Amino acid sequence: MSTEESAARAPGRRSVVRIEPGADGRRADSFLASLWKVSVAEARRRWVTAEVRVDGRLARKGDRLAAGSALEFEEPTTSSSETTGTSGTGIRPDPSIVLPVLYCDDQLVAVDKPPGIASHPLGLDEVGTAASAIVARFPECAGASPDAREGGLVHRLDQGTSGVLLAARSRAAWMSMRQALADEVCNKRYLAEVNGHPPRVGRIDAAIGRTGRAGGTVRVGGGGRRPLAAETRWRVVAETEATALVVAELHRGRPHQVRAHLAAAGFPLVGDTRYGAPRALADAEFHLHAWSVGFVHPVTGEAVVISAPLPGWAKAAGAV
Repeated sequence: MSTEESAARAPGRRSVVRIEPGADGRRADSFLASLWKVSVAEARRRWVTAEVRVDGRLARKGDRLAAGSALEFEEPTTSSSETTGTSGTGIRPDPSIVLPVLYCDDQLVAVDKPPGIASHPLGLDEVGTAASAIVARFPECAGASPDAREGGLVHRLDQGTSGVLLAARSRAAWMSMRQALADEVCNKRYLAEVNGHPPRVGRIDAAIGRTGRAGGTVRVGGGGRRPLAAETRWRVVAETEATALVVAELHRGRPHQVRAHLAAAGFPLVGDTRYGAPRALADAEFHLHAWSVGFVHPVTGEAVVISAPLPGWAKAAGAV
């Protein structure tokens, strides 16, 4: 049986294929096109959401496969061209939520997400999310992402996190930005108020994996499901008697990365009881703000940096 025929195919689940000698030297995108029985162009469109890895390393479309390597990917549920996200079949717009627009051109839009609302809905009929608010104002975002629920979002913020949230207005821009995030060429800066007083400058390089039935919590240091490499650097910018305000910097962003990494270093976020903040000091929302996102524009090639205004708690903690 050939390598391609031996794959256990389960839409929406991770599959692992061992590359046989007959596929040695073949491009990864061409191999997956044959496996999925689609064109190479369609395989490339599906690539970003498939999170393709070779021997545990995030792969590029043009990588050449070697016999004996393990190719891992998420099976697509539908063709990316089949999910348009248009009104009636996609995400439900919610004009009742008006979010400040931080940046807008014909390819991308960025908004300032407040804490307390989800980035995108879990179901297409759900409203009250940042994505449904974006689609109400920029309907074309609904068709930019393969998953209609995402409303064009190229990344996510936790419900309790405020700040820069970026969405694409075209499928090409969405694919380009998602690939940039996968290649770790974006720069993200977060403001976080933490319990305790960490070193003035610090770094934690530890894998993050999901735990729990729904994957709603993560574990640092190689535990959990599908642990992925992650690095966070921080510097202290202000201090109070019991807390410190830090700027955390990263280039990709795993689930709960800043929260979990700082907690693992011994300095959980103020209000973040999930990752060890004292309940006596718990706030209505944990203190984490997506301060800025920097990237190369997918069309113009120019460097873009988008920043969000400081939240009240950051100003109170000494941010300037």
